[in-house]
Amino acid sequence: MSHFTAVENFSRRDVLKLFGATGGALVLGASGVSWSPMSLARGEEQRLNLFIAIGEDNQVYLTCHRSEMGQGIRTGIPQILADELEADWDKVVVIQALGDKAYGSQNTDGSRSIRKGFDKMRQMGAMARHMLEQAAAARWQVPLSEVYAKAHKVHHRPSGKALSFGELATAAAALPLPAEDSLKLKSADNFSQIGQPRTIVDMDAILSGGAGYGFDTRLEGMRYAVIARPPVLGGNVEKFDADAALKIPGVLEVIAMPEPKGAPAFQPLGGLAVIATNSWSALEGRKALQIHWSHSSHQSHDSDSFLKILVERVQQPGKVRRELGQQPDNWPAERSLSAVYTVPYLAHAMMEPPAATARVDEQGCEIWACTQTPQSTQGTVAELLGISEEQVKVHVTLLGGGFGRKSKPDFSAEAAWLAKQTGKPVKVFWSREDELQHGYLHAISAQYYRACLDEQGKVAALLARSGFPSISSTFTEGVEDPSDSELQLGFTDVPLALPALRCESVRAEAHTRIGWLRSVCNIQHAFGIGSFVDELALASGKSCPQMWRELLGQPRQETFANQGMKYGNYGEDLQRHPVDVGRYLKLIDLVEQAMAQSPAQAGEGWGFAVHRSFVSYVAVAIKVKLDGKKLTVLEAISAMDAGTVVNPDRVAAQQEGAVIFGLSLAMLGEIGFKDGQVVQSNFHDYPLLRLPQCPKIRTILVPSGAAPGGVGEPGVPTVAPALTNAIVAAGGERYRDLPLSKHLTL
Repeated sequence: MSHFTAVENFSRRDVLKLFGATGGALVLGASGVSWSPMSLARGEEQRLNLFIAIGEDNQVYLTCHRSEMGQGIRTGIPQILADELEADWDKVVVIQALGDKAYGSQNTDGSRSIRKGFDKMRQMGAMARHMLEQAAAARWQVPLSEVYAKAHKVHHRPSGKALSFGELATAAAALPLPAEDSLKLKSADNFSQIGQPRTIVDMDAILSGGAGYGFDTRLEGMRYAVIARPPVLGGNVEKFDADAALKIPGVLEVIAMPEPKGAPAFQPLGGLAVIATNSWSALEGRKALQIHWSHSSHQSHDSDSFLKILVERVQQPGKVRRELGQQPDNWPAERSLSAVYTVPYLAHAMMEPPAATARVDEQGCEIWACTQTPQSTQGTVAELLGISEEQVKVHVTLLGGGFGRKSKPDFSAEAAWLAKQTGKPVKVFWSREDELQHGYLHAISAQYYRACLDEQGKVAALLARSGFPSISSTFTEGVEDPSDSELQLGFTDVPLALPALRCESVRAEAHTRIGWLRSVCNIQHAFGIGSFVDELALASGKSCPQMWRELLGQPRQETFANQGMKYGNYGEDLQRHPVDVGRYLKLIDLVEQAMAQSPAQAGEGWGFAVHRSFVSYVAVAIKVKLDGKKLTVLEAISAMDAGTVVNPDRVAAQQEGAVIFGLSLAMLGEIGFKDGQVVQSNFHDYPLLRLPQCPKIRTILVPSGAAPGGVGEPGVPTVAPALTNAIVAAGGERYRDLPLSKHLTL
C-alpha cells in the first residue's frame, strides 16, 4: 500500500496545489458542509471537508479526520472508504486532516471514531463510486445500469471494457454530487476491505524511525520551553529568582505564565516558563529556578485520608440515581452480604508525554501537536490569544499513546501563548515528571455494595453507592456530585434483572484536575460490580458465570424505563445499539467454555468478569498462580462482541493492549497526594507492567452483523475484577482495594 512515511496534513491550498486547480481529480467532502477544494477550483464553494480524492495518476487519497495513537484509525477509516469505493488497497494514500469543524467531531476519544463514522464513510465511498460509474457510462454512451466499479476500475458488463479510476477522475469531478438517499451501499457479504486484517499504514515509518510525533516538529528559529507549574492546584508564583537559571548555557529567558482563573478546564496551569535554544538547557534552567508558591485551598489534600472519607460516605445514604422495585425494610444478617471497593487516583502514563509547537504571527497561530482533539485545540488557543478559531491552524502528528490525556489541549495553549510572548516559534514539551504530577487524573473512588438473598439463595435486593470527584469539576467550580453520564459508565447501566435495585451516589470534592482516562468511570465501576458478583457467587455456592446469568436474567433489550434515570447510552440511539442481555449471555458461555479448555492446577485459579461499555460487550477470564504472597498471572482470555469489525488485526491488538493496560492499573497503578502534591514522579514509583509480569493472552472476536461498537476502551474494565476474583479462586484473600502491589509480591 502506498502511504506517506510521516503524518501529512493537507490544507485547502495544499490539495489544490497537489492536484492542480484546473480539474484532474475527483474530490468529495462530507455531506452538509459548504466547501471542497475541487469545487472551489471550479468556482463553486459547495463543500469543505475533504475525504476522498482520485488523481489522474490513479492513486486514491483518503483523508483520516481522527488522530492516530496506535489504535489504527488511520487504517480503519480508509478501509471503510476504500471498500465502498472499490479501491485497490495498494493504490491508497492516507492523508491526515487538519483541525476543522467541517469534519464534525474530530475528538478521538470515547471509542467512537468507527461507530460514529462508519455510515458516513460508507456514504462517501459510495458517492465517489457512483460518480465514477456515471462518468464511465457517459463516455461509453451506455446506460448507467450496465456499468459497475470493481478493483479500481469501472467495467461495462456487455462489452467487457474497463477504465481505471484515474482515467475517469477529471470527468467525474465535473458531475454534481449525488443525493445521499440515492446511494446504494454494498451488502456486508460483498465487503472486500471491511473485516479484513490490515497492517497499519504507519507501520513502516514507525519501525524505521521515520514517523513524526509531537516532539519531532522542527521550525526555523524555534525555541524550547519547559514550565515549572504550581505543585498544588490553585497555587501561583508569589516571587522567584531566575538568576541561576539564566546562567545556564542556552537559556534565553524566563517568562511568567498567566495565572489561571476559575475552573481549570484546558487553560495553562500557570508558573514559570524557561525558554532555551535546546531541550537540555530548558530542563536544566528549570532545575535552577527558585520559586515561592502561594498558598492553595488544596494544600492539605491527602489521598489516604480522603479515601477514608469516601469509604465512610458510601456507607451512608446518598442521592438515588436509579431505582427498581422496593428495597427491604429489614436486611436479615444471615442472608445479607456487603463490601466496599476502592480505586486510587490513576495517571495516563502514555509513552509520549504531551508536546506542542506553535508559531504566532499577524495572520494567526499555527500549531503542530500530538493532540486527540484538534478542534478543542483551536477553540482553546483562540480564546487565550483573543483571535478567531479560523485563525488557528492545527496539524495533528502521530501520538505515542494518548489514553485521553491528549484530548486536553492545555499543552498546546501553553505553546501558543509563549510563541506570542517571544515572537518566535516555541515547542513546549512535558517531561515524565510533568505528566504524572500535573496531568488530568482518573478520579479516586469508593463503592459500596449490599445484597439480600432470599431463602433459595437468589439475590432479592441490591443496594449500590458510588463516590468519586467528578470530571465536571474540571470545567465548573464547586461541583461535588458525579454526573448522570459518569454514573452510566458501568454503575447505573448494568442491566440486572432483580426484584429490587437501588443505585445511589455520594458527594466528593475535587482537589486536582480530573479527566477521562481509557474506559473512564467503567474502571472503578466494573471492579466494584465484577468483584461483588463473584462474592455473591461464592456465598451462594455458584460459579461466577452462573451468578451473572441469574442476575442478568432472560435475553432481552433493557431500556431502563421507569427506573428513575434517562439513559444516555454513550450518545447512541438505543434502537441501533440496544443494551442486549443476549449478547452478555453469549459471551459468558463462550469464555466459560474457553476456561474449561485450560483447567486450573493446584495453587491456581480462574477469575471471570463481564461488562458492557462504549456499546460493546467484553468478557475476560484470568488465570493466576498464588505461592504464598507471590502472584503470577498465567493466562488471560479476552472475548469481545463489538458488532461489525473493520480491521480484526487492530481490534485483537486493542484487546491485548487493554489486558496489559488493565493489569498495569490493577496491579501497580496508584497516584498519591501529600500536602496537596502528587507523590510519584516517574516510572520508578509509578511502574507499568513489565514483560515478565504479562500473561499469555488469547483474544476472541465474536462474529456479528450488528452496528460497530467501541473497541479501544471496552477491554479494560473487566480485567481488574477478573484478576482479583482469580486470586480468591487460587486460595488467596479477597482484595477490595487496588492496587494489588499493596498486598502481594508481583
